[in-house]
Amino acid sequence: MSTMESRSDAVRRLASAQKSARGAGGYSRWINRPLGRQLAALAYVRGWTPNQVTALSALCSAAGILVLALVHPGVLMAVAVALLLALGYALDSADGQLARLRGGGSAGGEWLDHVVDAVKVSSLHAAVLVSWYRFFDLRHEALLLIPLAYGVVAASSYFALTLTDQLRRVAAAKAGESAVATPLVNPGEHAPILRSLLVLPNDYGLLCVVMLLLALPSAFVVVYGLLLLANFAYFLVGCAKWYREMSAI
Repeated sequence: MSTMESRSDAVRRLASAQKSARGAGGYSRWINRPLGRQLAALAYVRGWTPNQVTALSALCSAAGILVLALVHPGVLMAVAVALLLALGYALDSADGQLARLRGGGSAGGEWLDHVVDAVKVSSLHAAVLVSWYRFFDLRHEALLLIPLAYGVVAASSYFALTLTDQLRRVAAAKAGESAVATPLVNPGEHAPILRSLLVLPNDYGLLCVVMLLLALPSAFVVVYGLLLLANFAYFLVGCAKWYREMSAI
């Protein structure tokens, strides 16, 4: 069997072993996961491990974050940041898909993936803060509080989601059920399109795309601020929902 045939087989196998699309944002659902599927298949035929893909994801994201913090905003800079962050995000999807393709991941791999994500979530908004302070002509210094607040909301949301998932697994284990980290898609499931659109502002992939507006600093400040408000609202609603769910366990 040729390499291309092997890759095609891997893509087909992954198509039937995807995470549930329910609750996923539009970018993650329609762009990032399919792209991650292709990257996972490529990594599979090349013999890479999930941890190697995670490391490559971390390098791409780190490069994008460093460019964001250190380079004066412009068209080329904005494109570079957006592409590096988007590639890092696609590889972040690919590592988990590659693990499923290889028969399952490991606790160490899951730990590494979560740590990389946590560092990325926190440092990205810190880099926005540095960029605004160094290069942006802000009308008021108080605007620097926006990326600071966004970083708090993003890190808190990530922790809350991770902890909620872990407590669900613990509860499932106590009940004697299979504690699956991420539910796979049911072939007959049709996740609502409207829901994927409604949660799009909370989608990391959209934030990657918004980085293109770094070429237009004033527009970037406005859109970034609106995303902060949307993410804060999602966080409040999510916390109320998760608390009720955890209290019922």
